[in-house]
Amino acid sequence: MKKKILSILLSTVVVSSLAFAGCGASKQADSNTDSKQKETKEKAADGKYKIAVMPKLVGIPYFNASETGVKKAGEDLDVEVIYTGPTKADAAEQVKMIEDLINRGVDCIAVAPNDPAALKPVLKKAKDKGILVMDWDTAADKDAVELSVHQIDDKEYGTHTWDKLVEAMGTDEGEYAVITGGLSASNLNAWIDAGIEYAKEKYPKLKLVTERIPSDEKQQVAYQKTLEVIKAYPNIKGIIGESTPAPLGIGQAIQEKGLQDKIAAVGCALPTDSKPYLEDGSLDTVILWDPVKLGYLTVYLAKAKLDGKEIKDGMEVPNVGKIRVLEDGKTVIMAPPMDFTKENAKDYKF
Repeated sequence: MKKKILSILLSTVVVSSLAFAGCGASKQADSNTDSKQKETKEKAADGKYKIAVMPKLVGIPYFNASETGVKKAGEDLDVEVIYTGPTKADAAEQVKMIEDLINRGVDCIAVAPNDPAALKPVLKKAKDKGILVMDWDTAADKDAVELSVHQIDDKEYGTHTWDKLVEAMGTDEGEYAVITGGLSASNLNAWIDAGIEYAKEKYPKLKLVTERIPSDEKQQVAYQKTLEVIKAYPNIKGIIGESTPAPLGIGQAIQEKGLQDKIAAVGCALPTDSKPYLEDGSLDTVILWDPVKLGYLTVYLAKAKLDGKEIKDGMEVPNVGKIRVLEDGKTVIMAPPMDFTKENAKDYKF
């Protein structure tokens, strides 16, 4: 990491420490993170932290909302935030952008990986450079990060989604399908895996008609895939959409076909985007959390970590609330999932 001189009075000390660091850099690539974070804290005394937050992609409403929270936290905490990501859900592009952030000398990189395995080497490189590496929204390889910020508990979210599908179907038997974002997205896969396993025990008469269907984080692709599902499986009773554009495409197809009374649809989406489909029954329930708060929480915890503060279970985070910290000490759960329906969607602004 680039280092700044604290002050004229401390210049001799800092220059000496820099010389030592330069001589030993190659030998210290795997030295303990606490020492490196101490250097980061020293840097912060003479300037603002640079905290980079990378979504899976930019330009979709969900990550636009998260950006609002990130920027608000930057203002409140007096840190420099860099919100940057690819324009499509592309892990290779994320790798290139992380390389650039490393070269820019940021203090923290918090990333929502499109493919955790693909990002592992570059995140390790960042970590070896003394950069605080975190994930948010979507889990990275657990060995690559020092803090993992989850919006909800994956198992809780998955089982809740399947319960809402059965509730909307009005029966616990029949055919259903799952349309997801990207097949390598770890958070989406965790929710779907949890839901499918739960259904095997709780709803054994539910029949998943095909493997999870990718929509590439695009509403139009989800719309087209839904039309294909409806045509291929005329008896289908329910569709789950995981990734915020997916339920919108599902709702669009159901609305177009006039199948609101025949096909139940639930999934992960913002209430403002879902409102037109919720109002006419093309979507029954969408399940989410506040992405603005998630963005805020990510920056807040990044600064706390850079400051050397302990992230504790039950701690109160301004503008967010109390958080859970799991036994591993580095997995943070923001909040339980929230349900949005035609009755309450109008009450939210995200």
